[in-house]
Amino acid sequence: MKLTINREDILTPLQIISGVVERKQTMPVLSNILLIAEEGNVSLTGTNMEVELVCKLDNVQIEAEGQITIPARKLVDICRSLKSDSVIQLSLEGDKLHLRSSKSHFSLSTLPADQFPNIEENEHDLAVTFLQKDFKNMLDATSFAMAQQDVRYYLNGMLLELGDRYVRMVSTDGHRLALSTLATGFEREEVKQVIVPRKGIIELGRLLTNGENEVTLSIGDSHIYSQIGNYKFTSKLIDGKFPDYNRVIPKGGDKVMIADRVSLKEMFTRASILSHENIRGIQLHLSHNQLQVFANNPEHEQAEDCLDVNYVQDDLQIGFNVSYLIEAMNVIASDNIKMTLLNSNSSALIESSEESDNLYVIMPMRL
Repeated sequence: MKLTINREDILTPLQIISGVVERKQTMPVLSNILLIAEEGNVSLTGTNMEVELVCKLDNVQIEAEGQITIPARKLVDICRSLKSDSVIQLSLEGDKLHLRSSKSHFSLSTLPADQFPNIEENEHDLAVTFLQKDFKNMLDATSFAMAQQDVRYYLNGMLLELGDRYVRMVSTDGHRLALSTLATGFEREEVKQVIVPRKGIIELGRLLTNGENEVTLSIGDSHIYSQIGNYKFTSKLIDGKFPDYNRVIPKGGDKVMIADRVSLKEMFTRASILSHENIRGIQLHLSHNQLQVFANNPEHEQAEDCLDVNYVQDDLQIGFNVSYLIEAMNVIASDNIKMTLLNSNSSALIESSEESDNLYVIMPMRL
């Protein structure tokens, strides 16, 4: 195998593909990227056995075809270290891949391409198309609430629900929930639910742009696929049942607070400085048109702060994890937020004060 490519044409694809590759691997070949040059095309593939990304490279001169796997991180670091206008020559000589650019020469170890696992493509029975920016906005609005390494494996991902004329994404870690809904022209008699693993959601988010281009998701029984520009994305689906999110969303809340989002976030951020570094709890005291917050820590340090809000119901005291409150504020785009509560033991329903397709639920803490 022998090929020549400009640094600028390979660096970004390499960085994106290597994002799939985990740093700690059980199989040495999973630390590598698969490089294939055949029939006039060159592709890079990375996988962690759950998510697979394939990228077709543009503007490559192929002198000799072939395929091999090479260490992902080292190849990225070498290409990144070269000058921006560098021309890179890759050639396989024996079991070493030689990378030459100007006066620089690198020799990388390889593993045979036949050791590289590939995710088998199964038939898909459903496809849905959105604008990239709409899909990215939904991901950004919900992905932060996914669980990480939870024993309830079905929480370590995102629920993707396809219904009659809507698509919905829901994530929860058991302490909070984020939900985003997008209206579509897609008619369905039955609701389809799949769980996309956390890694797949993160990599999808990196591929999407805020552009007007369309993106199609194809969903099968065990996998989800998408072609985004030069990148082909494949992810296994989590085999499990996602919690009934409708039962988590609080109903009947009669205590409604409306506040300036930026001012509220700044107050929560100040109070968080002296909250318990592990529990992160703060106390909210709501009274007529006023919100007070209190925080303390094991060093007997205390923070108090106050904000004028729109609130005319009975006084209420309730505790929350301040990090969850701040993260919800970060993804709400409107100037004002609305928090709806029932009592000091009920979850908070947080959303934009205007019409919105996104909502957030945060469970209270006993402090």
